Amino acid sequence: MTRPRAVFAMNPPGLTRALFDEDALTRMRGAADIDTDLVLTELESPQSRDALAGAEILVAGWDAPVVRAAHLPYVSRLRAVVYAGGVAATCLEEPEFFAVRGVVAANARVANSGPVAEYTLAVILLAGKRVLPAAREFRRARNLPDHFAAPPTGGNYRQTVGIVGASTVGRAVLALLRPFDLDVLLYDPTLTTEEAISLDARPVTLDELMRSSQVISLHQPLTPETRGQIDARRLALMRDGATLVNTARGAVVDQDALTAELRTGRIDAVLDVTDPEPPTADSELWTLDNVVLTPHMAGSMGGELHRIGDSVADEVARFAAGLPFAHPEDLAASGRARVR
Repeated sequence: MTRPRAVFAMNPPGLTRALFDEDALTRMRGAADIDTDLVLTELESPQSRDALAGAEILVAGWDAPVVRAAHLPYVSRLRAVVYAGGVAATCLEEPEFFAVRGVVAANARVANSGPVAEYTLAVILLAGKRVLPAAREFRRARNLPDHFAAPPTGGNYRQTVGIVGASTVGRAVLALLRPFDLDVLLYDPTLTTEEAISLDARPVTLDELMRSSQVISLHQPLTPETRGQIDARRLALMRDGATLVNTARGAVVDQDALTAELRTGRIDAVLDVTDPEPPTADSELWTLDNVVLTPHMAGSMGGELHRIGDSVADEVARFAAGLPFAHPEDLAASGRARVR
């Protein structure tokens, strides 16, 4: 059987070497006719358009050039998009159009969810131990505290943790929390009570979650409904000494309201994402003692990127063998979600 022709499209071109080790590249070359040294960073030059015109599989990644209406004459052979990220439709101007034409898609969202969930678990457990305020006080006092006199809200035994959003990452976090003696609350309006319980979480309203949790971790997608969802009123519901963890998108939180609440010192925050990203140079988030800022590092980095590359290589091999994708994406649904 003739191998399908495939082409890389991502930016910068060196990203392919970060994503794919030699084993993954070898597997892709075995499954598809692909020049693993050719990476399209634009689709306007004659060379890029020729490569695109011959491709049956578009292997795309971060900052991939978008296939627009003007490129339609050059994508008549396209049958599949495999995306080294969360949403394959990102690289298509009209994903519904391609879905109607029978183009199928897969993404590596599941492969990238593991590192985010691991980061989140670590932060949740450290926040439960009140590491941030303890480290601040230890630096100030330079003396060991009386741990037996600590308030019962400290520690992770029977602590209440709130998860906002049963997304791919949210579900991975819920799975990692299972071995611990925690009371896990979940807010996700798309789930039934039975579905939430099956994830070993107690379904509650968002207000109840904000009011009851010692640690709140955000995992909802950024949509018109969730933009600014964690606003001043909901932040004010948080317990004194509670911690807000955001690895979702900065804009799901009202940034001005969050800064104002953090300024009081009443709550802590661990923010891997902000809006804008990074914060402006004069943002108080850089200087507040009760804030930990990390540089959007919860997702795959370093060797973890090879997990994504392996997932992409597996999907290319499955498609070439006539098998369905392991992690398919509905291009039509992705397109509709994008324009809501």
